[in-house]
Amino acid sequence: MFSHTEVWAAIDALAAKNDISVSKLARTAGLDATTFNKSKRVGGDGRMRWPSTESLSKIMDATGTDIDGFLALMRGSAPSYDGLRDAGRDYVADAPGFVPPASIPLLGLAQAGSGGFFDDAGLPTGEGWEAVDFPQSDREPVYALEISGDSMEPLYRDGDRIVVSPTTSVRRGDRVVVRTNDGEIMAKTLARQTANTIELESENPEHPKRTFEMKDVDWVARIMWVSQ
Repeated sequence: MFSHTEVWAAIDALAAKNDISVSKLARTAGLDATTFNKSKRVGGDGRMRWPSTESLSKIMDATGTDIDGFLALMRGSAPSYDGLRDAGRDYVADAPGFVPPASIPLLGLAQAGSGGFFDDAGLPTGEGWEAVDFPQSDREPVYALEISGDSMEPLYRDGDRIVVSPTTSVRRGDRVVVRTNDGEIMAKTLARQTANTIELESENPEHPKRTFEMKDVDWVARIMWVSQ
């Protein structure tokens, strides 16, 4: 769908668009000044790291950038935002680097947990759900879920829409959606996962950590984007 390089380049472009350094961009968003430093972009094992969805959300809020504008920066399509219109979310097909939006399913968390909406791979199946547009350079399967409840506040609030990838690998610290075999579905932070168990944390301290046996888990999908 997109690469580490594209996401980090968009962060650099967002800083340049606002005539500030990435360090000042981080501070402006209330983050540690080193959040986007070059040294933070590669892990100790040499693999590229993803910036967190929380940090992306904060810099977009701080600069008045919506998710469509950030995606445009990823594709190099809109340093001046000429290719997008905020109110109608209209896309200009001849904008440089234009990526046609794909129509992806949108389900509510309660709806997703109440019936047979998913196949064995954790992908939505059947018909009858709402659809939303989401720009993506390939057609890797993603879908959207609407948050309900307050367990992930203030990161995700009731009514926020998250875009989920069931095919992207997950690791400790990632925000994920988990569905249990009995139909419970939840957005959490992955605290720890072993061959036998998975531990999940909520952003809201009023909600306790939850632990499940992996045999009781239907699937785990990574949260890629949030629209607030």
